[in-house]
Amino acid sequence: MPRRVAVVAAGTSRKWGIFPGTYRDLISEAGKATFDSNPRIKPADIEGFILASVFPERSVFQSHVATLAAETVGVKPLKLFQRVENMCGSGTIAIRTAYMAIASGLADVVMVIGAEKMHTPQPVETYLSMLGGVDREYEGSLGVTAPAQFALAAQSHMQKYGTTQEQMSLVSVKNHTHAANNPYAHFPKACTLEEVLNARPVTTPFTILDCSPITDGAAGMILMSEDKAWEYTDKPVFILGTGQAASGFNYANVPSDLGDWTMLQKAAQDAYRMAGVTAEDIDVAEVHDCFSISEIIITEELGFAAKGEGGSFIADGRSDYGGDVVINPRGGLLGCGHPLGATGVAQGVELFRQLRGEAGVRQVEDARMGLGHNLSGVSEHHVLIYGRGDL
Repeated sequence: MPRRVAVVAAGTSRKWGIFPGTYRDLISEAGKATFDSNPRIKPADIEGFILASVFPERSVFQSHVATLAAETVGVKPLKLFQRVENMCGSGTIAIRTAYMAIASGLADVVMVIGAEKMHTPQPVETYLSMLGGVDREYEGSLGVTAPAQFALAAQSHMQKYGTTQEQMSLVSVKNHTHAANNPYAHFPKACTLEEVLNARPVTTPFTILDCSPITDGAAGMILMSEDKAWEYTDKPVFILGTGQAASGFNYANVPSDLGDWTMLQKAAQDAYRMAGVTAEDIDVAEVHDCFSISEIIITEELGFAAKGEGGSFIADGRSDYGGDVVINPRGGLLGCGHPLGATGVAQGVELFRQLRGEAGVRQVEDARMGLGHNLSGVSEHHVLIYGRGDL
């Protein structure tokens, strides 16, 4: 029987955006914030260490980064240490890997850090590095970058379900409004619908405010077995369920319409079943809004909205405070930025704070159940269900 696993500490680097320090400095900030969130835990307590980082070889010219990061935060992992890379989903997969290690009995205490320093002296280097996340031979060489890929999904959804550009822009308005209450967000400033619609165009139907920015950032979490967790905190947050599914890599081989993310539906169903809950039980969700259309499709595949009604779901305020479920209270990727390896971990940090009632002005009232979703492309999805310790 798998052991129950809890999150007992979590933190982020101070300010996401263009980080003035080194990759080590970034990791150090996240590590310190994580330990500071629970002073009972000491570096010597950590048995396992997992780093999520996508392309430090290209952005900071450093490989062999897992033990570099462990040394930087002052831990000596004697039972487990590794790096996880799966493009944008890396952080969530790192948490999931730590969960599996503890649930299986391999370790009792595992620290996870997600870190990415994406800004380089020549910005074009980052765009070239990002092309390594698609099929470089068949897609990257043709310029099918992430904005183009998700624009195709948006156009498909608009044609099939009548989703409008205004509805997509409202996702950006909501999440930038939430980011204004988040001190570490890359863009902590609200925006209006008119500002989103009239912003600089990127690719049809997106403007620049429909797209998540390139960002430096880091985040950390510490997970423990249930017996161990109660020794270190009175308010553990448990991982109750998880799901993961993929159907292909090259866009030409995705088996479904680009506006229907069937692998997310599969991953979510597995996570709900494992946790013994349904979409209606989720109070707060952190989802991968890399582009504004993403959140609309995600709300449908997670079961928050009926298929084709994701646009009206956001327009009717059902994904905001006072609605059915509060989605992306920290500001999402659109407001916080998207440092690839750190994003999934930062989502977990926000859910940890929400379920402990420690999210301040962002607090979702009586949040009991949370969901974290990350993707690595339209056909690769990763889901975690979190529950309050008193459930």
